Amino acid sequence: MSTAPLSFDLDSNLDLDDFDPDDVEVELVVFDMAGTTVSDDGLVERAFVLAAQRSGIADTADALDEAVAFVRETMGQSKLDVFRELTDTEEAAVAATNVFETAYGELVERVGVTAVDGAADLFQELRDNGLKVALVTGFSRATQDMLINALGWSDLIDVSLCPAEAGRGRPYPDLPLTALLRTGTSSVAAMVVVGDTASDMLSGLSAGAGLVVGVRTGTHDTETLEVAGADVVIDSVADLAELLGLREETIE
Repeated sequence: MSTAPLSFDLDSNLDLDDFDPDDVEVELVVFDMAGTTVSDDGLVERAFVLAAQRSGIADTADALDEAVAFVRETMGQSKLDVFRELTDTEEAAVAATNVFETAYGELVERVGVTAVDGAADLFQELRDNGLKVALVTGFSRATQDMLINALGWSDLIDVSLCPAEAGRGRPYPDLPLTALLRTGTSSVAAMVVVGDTASDMLSGLSAGAGLVVGVRTGTHDTETLEVAGADVVIDSVADLAELLGLREETIE
């Protein structure tokens, strides 16, 4: 097993437009969860709809449509921060967040939760090559633990973080920077941030990550991810090992 930092050199066959960074010795990869490593299947949005209805945030069809549009725009951010924008008081925001977490748990229990194809194998491959793996989320600690335990990922990651443990959620840099500190990573340039939303890209950019990677398995499309600061957008996390040079194959 290799324990040396990994240098990535982007293959010339990759369609990465004008992305041409200097080689970076990667020590840490910070992954988002829902939509990036965890298949979402619309569960987050459905939980928001249930929370909006149950908490009285949206009492008309128009109000619900507006709330859902805002949720899509801010996907990836701290759920509490989102509800702060949709409610009038901190008490109401906290209550709505709790309702959302309960609704999401109910949906997961009802339909189950699955990983994005290749995610678990990728975590193992990264760690076999001496890299640290971090999972970050906009969910609460309880919901994050529920997902990690349901997927059997506890032994495949080095650290997991939710907004309350880092200070602020995305799009702020707190989550990746806290992951960097917790894992003893030597510099922000040695960190890769991976996510499916504009908020993930902005967070990685603000944290000074050596590489910010968008994936097409979640909420936002390629253009949105690139505008938000993605250095490169790939189909899914299953392609990340090739991007980082862990395998000889190239991404078509």
